[in-house]
Amino acid sequence: MTNNIFNASRWRSFVSALVLICAASAASMAQTGFTPGGTTISNTATSSYSDGTTSYATTSNTVTVTVSNIAGLTITPDAGAHANVVAGQTGVDFFFTVTNTGNFTNQVLFKALGASIIKTGAATVTAAVIDVNKDGLFDGGDTSILSNVGDVTSANVLQDGTLFVIVRVTVDAGAAAASTINIQLGDAVGGTPWDNKVLAASAADVRTVTAGVNGQEEARGDINATVENDALIRLSLTRTAGPVAIGSDITYGWILTNDGSRAASAQTLTVDGSSVTGVFIVAPIPGRTVLKSGQTFPAGTIYTTTAITTAPLSATWSATAPADLNTLTRIGFNTGNSLAAGASTANIPMLVTVKSGISVVLPIRELGDAFSKNSLPTPASITDQSHDAVANAGDGNADFTQGDAIGSVDGDGVMLDTTLSGTGSVLLGPSGFPGAFGSGIDTSNDYTNRSVNTGIATVAPGGNTTALGTVVFTNSVQNTGNANDTYTFTAPTIPAGFTVEVSVNGLGTDYVNVTTSPTLAVAYNTTASILVRVTAPAGNVVLTAYPTIVRATSLNTPAASNDTIDRLYTGYLSLDKSQTVANATGRGGATDPVPGATITYVVAYDNVTTSGGTNNSTISASSIVLIDPSPANTDFKVGSATSNPAAGITLVVTAYSNDGGSTWTYTPTSLAGGAPAGFDRTVTHVRFTLTGPMAPADAAGNNGFTVRIR
Repeated sequence: MTNNIFNASRWRSFVSALVLICAASAASMAQTGFTPGGTTISNTATSSYSDGTTSYATTSNTVTVTVSNIAGLTITPDAGAHANVVAGQTGVDFFFTVTNTGNFTNQVLFKALGASIIKTGAATVTAAVIDVNKDGLFDGGDTSILSNVGDVTSANVLQDGTLFVIVRVTVDAGAAAASTINIQLGDAVGGTPWDNKVLAASAADVRTVTAGVNGQEEARGDINATVENDALIRLSLTRTAGPVAIGSDITYGWILTNDGSRAASAQTLTVDGSSVTGVFIVAPIPGRTVLKSGQTFPAGTIYTTTAITTAPLSATWSATAPADLNTLTRIGFNTGNSLAAGASTANIPMLVTVKSGISVVLPIRELGDAFSKNSLPTPASITDQSHDAVANAGDGNADFTQGDAIGSVDGDGVMLDTTLSGTGSVLLGPSGFPGAFGSGIDTSNDYTNRSVNTGIATVAPGGNTTALGTVVFTNSVQNTGNANDTYTFTAPTIPAGFTVEVSVNGLGTDYVNVTTSPTLAVAYNTTASILVRVTAPAGNVVLTAYPTIVRATSLNTPAASNDTIDRLYTGYLSLDKSQTVANATGRGGATDPVPGATITYVVAYDNVTTSGGTNNSTISASSIVLIDPSPANTDFKVGSATSNPAAGITLVVTAYSNDGGSTWTYTPTSLAGGAPAGFDRTVTHVRFTLTGPMAPADAAGNNGFTVRIR
């Protein structure tokens, strides 16, 4: 890309800064730089003396020396870095600064016909000048060091003065990405920096004209530029692979990616008689299909009824779809006036409907094309056809004549096929997630967990429920086949004594026993809800799971079915209480519960329901309130309440009652009720109120406190 104005502006900024630096340096040089050649340095000594009475003075003769001229030359930068370039880029300027580091005014010599410029890499030097006015531009007053038939001698350069040199190149059209272009000014040998070197005359040197006592000197500088990829557009296409039924829809998805290092620029199409610019994706309407009506496409979408045999850039386009979509041949998506390097467009979906009355033997085929331009000053058109891995590989027509070879072989894209048939398929799962996974990628062991809340309140672990309980599960059934289908619901597994009923209208007004195999019609690619009501009899072990397996079977393809698990729990928050006796009275053993010994009670609580898988419907325990009495014949130890909450519990509030749990405002006090120091005899209950849900996967939490046996 030509960027002369930008480079010149940058150069002028650099020049302005350099002037200020040089001004500061001039003042500094008076103290720290080389003394100018020709400067006379003289010295005369004086003395005083005395004969003891009279003082005398005397002066020596004066000696002088004239400072010799020394030559010096630097060229910067050394191993400088230029901004990256692309193949075919013109007007790429490399800037060098040549400095007279000697101690007298000198001139600089450049060899004839640009011999002082050494180019390495895939580029051509098109111009090189001494930038006389130092404005960073090629002006009429500049001195060429490329087209000169003889050696070029610069104007006088003051001590510490500079020359600015610009070398302009054009990058070869075939320059490989990641290759390097190096421009070297001068050819001084030795190690870096290649400055202030004694002249070793050669065909490419840049040297001082006038010798000093050290002879003539030469220097060398160089700058590298790395070649990067220009815009590389690559069109990706996804589609419904099929088989799909006649009359069903095929969903295509278009994504355009710029794999290059420069932005893709706009192409121009004629739309309704006016020029419209943009980076376009052009999608033909596949044969034997019609664009589905009612879709919302991105702003700037265009349409054409021009025959598919006409190339897209030559077609007649309109911003309005034709009234009869059967006449539509292509649709174009304008993704914007540029596509940044490394960027991709959002997926653009496009639905077509398979026409009725067609053969299902041949598949539906699709192939698209993208159109933009590269980043060169005079941008070149680039195009890519869909679904191959090669960018900028397309012939610009997308007329279904491409065949099946990938783009790296024939320069075209790859046809994507959708097969046609009428096959049933189904997913049955938790509400809203028919495709949930119970484990791994198995969609037949997904689950919904729920619990009864009757007959469990006063039953200890291991006991049985005292009343029947009913739970209603909501399940989603999705038609994943390629046509409308009807599904039959059964329950291969039902816990003993349980009753399972199904409501296929999802409202709960048409429950029938699952043994009657109720059915539900579900349109293609849609999802419906069913309710499953499970009634558990009394007498089941509490804190236990009782799974019912519900199955949906396709009428179109009876071998196609999917299961889900509706799991009923008889309560799901377990409490496990433990105690630890500590006897420090000196009477009995260390764990004997004698008067004066302490008992530490801990209640562990745990959500016993299952977890895991993906998108299953689990149940968390929330609003947990644990109440623990302080036993008779004990005194509560003040400050002994502890809590180790489960992961989901964000807050535990501990409260105390001294009236049997009627109120919870009491604060334990040492010596209360005649208890020993550190204990309270009036505490009757301790309450732990937990904030936050406890998920099935959370580890058990616990609460506890300590009492003293009276």
